[in-house]
Amino acid sequence: MERPVCLTGLCLLSLAVLMVTTAFEVEIKDDKNATCIYASLLISLTIQYDTNNGSLKNTTLQIPNNVTTDGSDCGSNTSAPLLVINFGSGHSWSLNFTKNETMYSGNVLTVTYNTSDLSLFPDALGKGLVNSTATFLKSIPINRTYKCISSEIVVGEKVSQIISNVTLQAFVQNGTLGEAVICNADKPTPAPSTTTAPSSPNTTFPTPTPTSKPLDKPSTGNYFVSDSRGKCLLASMGLQINVSLLSEGKKMWIPFNIDPNVTQSTGSCSNQTATLRITENRTVIEFLFAIKNKNHFHLQEVNITLSNGSGSFSIQNQNLSFWEASIGSSYMCHKEQDLQVSDDLYINTYDVRVQPFGVNNGTYATAQQCSLDDDSIIIPIVVGAALSGLIIIIVIAYLIGRRKGYAGYQTL
Repeated sequence: MERPVCLTGLCLLSLAVLMVTTAFEVEIKDDKNATCIYASLLISLTIQYDTNNGSLKNTTLQIPNNVTTDGSDCGSNTSAPLLVINFGSGHSWSLNFTKNETMYSGNVLTVTYNTSDLSLFPDALGKGLVNSTATFLKSIPINRTYKCISSEIVVGEKVSQIISNVTLQAFVQNGTLGEAVICNADKPTPAPSTTTAPSSPNTTFPTPTPTSKPLDKPSTGNYFVSDSRGKCLLASMGLQINVSLLSEGKKMWIPFNIDPNVTQSTGSCSNQTATLRITENRTVIEFLFAIKNKNHFHLQEVNITLSNGSGSFSIQNQNLSFWEASIGSSYMCHKEQDLQVSDDLYINTYDVRVQPFGVNNGTYATAQQCSLDDDSIIIPIVVGAALSGLIIIIVIAYLIGRRKGYAGYQTL
């Protein structure tokens, strides 16, 4: 099986929805109080560390919007400009810059994390500051501002970063930002290549074991598709995507939630199939529903397109059979479910309710609940266990009574 995300296409992923929604914004000023560096970025970090028991763990953190810039410098004839972002318990993110006559670029990006921070590294083998370096920001014309809403994955030693919502300029002249240079990811891109996951029974899919710090449960979004007759598909669900990266030969799972407040839904309806397409920035999730056995529907296919400044990549699984219900009803499942798109990408869904066929008056029909939500099976189990316990108690009491009876006869 090809593993395009993990092995060949990591830096093409767009993980635009992070656990925070506000970028930090800072200005570094010179001794004349003129801005020399301006930066506004949204950054999520996944850090791999050694634990006390000899295993490896991941922790995920975000750079908040309340940061300090101690250590930053506008540079001089003998030193390069340096942007330092300090946050949390001794953590920092820094980037220095270099230039020639016409262009400037990022040079070395350094993430310094403090494994003494027990909230993030409770079982770290070593305690103290650790540095991880990478590169970020390709050449930009002098006196121009780099802007990129789309996400970029930057991988360093034991640290993976998801950087998005970027507005950045170094070597600012006269304290005024220059005209924007838009990244390629925010421009129209060619149609993506497609990789199809091979057929495999849904019941045997392995559930991924994310090693990063768990995210909060995603918010539930309400989506619909309309045709000439009105709403023809209804859906509501919380969506979380888990994608794997390779770091030093080891797989790291990076989760991110889809924010329904910034999504758009489109799609199509026909007699035999219905499609729901959810778009969030440069991330597109497409669900295809189909008729099954004439009187049931089910989720048959999922396609995800992820992209950043380098291009886009699409992964799909056309051999699913989830969310089945009778035509004329809706499907409902409150419990978490794992949908495998490939070995390296899963969708976790929460509080799902869908009706892709037979929608009347724009409202859901009676729901058929998934087996995960069905607690009725627990009742006979509990009753059976209670009866079994009662029978055992009666038998033991009977045996004890008989032993006492025999003992009495022997005494007489």
